[in-house]
Amino acid sequence: MHHFEAVRSHVGSLHGLRQNDPYLISFDLNLPHGRHQGIYLAELETESGRRYLRISTPIGPLAGTDPQRCLRFNWAQRCGFLAVADLDGAPYLHLCENRPYELLDESELHRVIIELGHLGDQLEQLVASSSDAF
Repeated sequence: MHHFEAVRSHVGSLHGLRQNDPYLISFDLNLPHGRHQGIYLAELETESGRRYLRISTPIGPLAGTDPQRCLRFNWAQRCGFLAVADLDGAPYLHLCENRPYELLDESELHRVIIELGHLGDQLEQLVASSSDAF
């Protein structure tokens, strides 16, 4: 998988896409116990032209979140980091991972999606008082 269209083709063959824009797709990852987690994939490009795939999932509103806990979480993680992005005009915490295309194949993409989806759902339950809004 060396470009976003290969990612779109692969992910679209496995999941119904909720959003299907030129450099952004999203879908719901089904989890145990009838839960689901929204997964977003987007292409990023550095100033030097190197392209990355960002995999992310929203976990809850930023309001009321302790920034020190977020930074400690980031320090302890081996996969995924917390970031802030707007969701429907409000700042939300997202769990993200960036991967260069040259190191990405179908099995690695699947592994990262599953890992972020499950961890994102656990964090969402902690942040959003056990609701599954995503």
